[in-house]
Amino acid sequence: MALVDRDVGVAVAATAAVLSPKAREVARKGAVFGLAGALKAGDVVVSTARGAARGAQSSVRGGSGDGAAPSRSSGRRTQSRSSGRSAKGGGST
Repeated sequence: MALVDRDVGVAVAATAAVLSPKAREVARKGAVFGLAGALKAGDVVVSTARGAARGAQSSVRGGSGDGAAPSRSSGRRTQSRSSGRSAKGGGST
């Protein structure tokens, strides 16, 4: 036999939480952080789905996935940077 019914205990705890400034602050922060987490999780799911859709489209099209034609200029840029570094370093004196 309990001294207090379960329903009465829940009502007392809820009343104490509503009237306590510290409990309200904790509940408010929890709600804010919970909502922010849910929004962030939704953004991650949407961006992952968009990335998967873009990847599927690019594999069907056979392209690079960004809508642009494949470029070979990246290798040339790397070579010119490395040769520029050796010239600045005073390699041949």
